[in-house]
Amino acid sequence: MPPQETAPEPTHTTRRSKITPERAQEFYAAVLDMLRESGYEALTMEGVAARTRCGKSTLYRQWGSKPELVVAALHGTRQTLLPHIDTGTLAGDLREAARAIGAGSGQDTPLMHALSHAALQSPELLRALRESLIAPAVSAVDAMVRRGAERGEIPADAPAAEFVSAQLLGMLRARPLLEGKYADERYLTHFVESAILPALGLGASAPRGLP
Repeated sequence: MPPQETAPEPTHTTRRSKITPERAQEFYAAVLDMLRESGYEALTMEGVAARTRCGKSTLYRQWGSKPELVVAALHGTRQTLLPHIDTGTLAGDLREAARAIGAGSGQDTPLMHALSHAALQSPELLRALRESLIAPAVSAVDAMVRRGAERGEIPADAPAAEFVSAQLLGMLRARPLLEGKYADERYLTHFVESAILPALGLGASAPRGLP
């Protein structure tokens, strides 16, 4: 277990920002890297301070506590790649989404594993995890499915439609647990073509084997 930290008394009402946005991004990147490397329990404000070469008091003055810093890091590094995908067809959109999600699996999967247990005990951390990593992707995939229905590619009441985002994102956690490998671009594209598109009643290319 990591050593217990002695935190200064929080002074939320007197906290002042003297950190530039660029410096804040350095802190956020360090926090997320350390979470991926060692997990949430091992993360300490002292460790972040050492990694970023600043005083621990600076971190406490700005964010108050480790959970607050982690929440800020999640919100401050939120990426929205999927909303820009619009190929004109649902099958094309889902293939592109699979590639984009798979390309980030080496970063996102360790982060989700590192935070999942702690997030279940912290509503604020869970909300930040959902809002930064999960909700944007879910909303984007749901929008792709909705556009496909509006174009008449699938029935509006297709039974499998509501499960597409859960299936696609769920494989990020499932494959490492089942096979010890990340759900990378090739794997997720194969999954879309072999499982999701047929379930939606859409044609798929010939199955391609995986290593």
